[in-house]
Amino acid sequence: MEDYKYLFKVVLIGNAGVGKTCLVRRFTQGLFPPGQGATIGVDFMIKTVQIGDDKVKLQIWDTAGQERFRSITQSYYRSADALVVVYDVTSFESFRCLPDWIKEIEQYASNKAITVLVGNKTDLIEDREVSLDNGTNFASTHEMRFLETSAKEADNVDKLFLDIAEELTKRVQVHEVEDSKDEIAICSQNHTVSATYNCCRW
Repeated sequence: MEDYKYLFKVVLIGNAGVGKTCLVRRFTQGLFPPGQGATIGVDFMIKTVQIGDDKVKLQIWDTAGQERFRSITQSYYRSADALVVVYDVTSFESFRCLPDWIKEIEQYASNKAITVLVGNKTDLIEDREVSLDNGTNFASTHEMRFLETSAKEADNVDKLFLDIAEELTKRVQVHEVEDSKDEIAICSQNHTVSATYNCCRW
């Protein structure tokens, strides 16, 4: 079994056809699948990355965008450490639907989850219908991180997932330090604390 220190669940959501599966496969397998069919229900892939001195395993869930699968995919929001909302920069309709996806996040996901807005298919320059400013302003309004990507050209795909892994790792490490301080504080009320070993002498 592969060793890893942290395991995080990342869930991709958004309209059908925006390129969620292509983003996942580009990152996990290093390939762009031509003629990729629609995802049925939910699929997932795993990739382990190196963040600093730690190995981090990302469990990346690719959800179907069709309305008929919505009741299935919503159940995956609750345990997500990060949610990636994807739209297609060549489809204003996919951008127009973003408020609906935000409502689902607010209803079903943890308020501690990282949310990232992604405008995909930037390689289709002549077909663009959603400007960079549109995406930036929407993300700012909803306090989301924002990135434009091209699964086909691999632009910013690794950055998307590695930045998520790095942010989640930092969060966990901060909590670990805080928990350690709390344990020392409680322990020191009745015992002598060893600064050398960071533990109590009984």
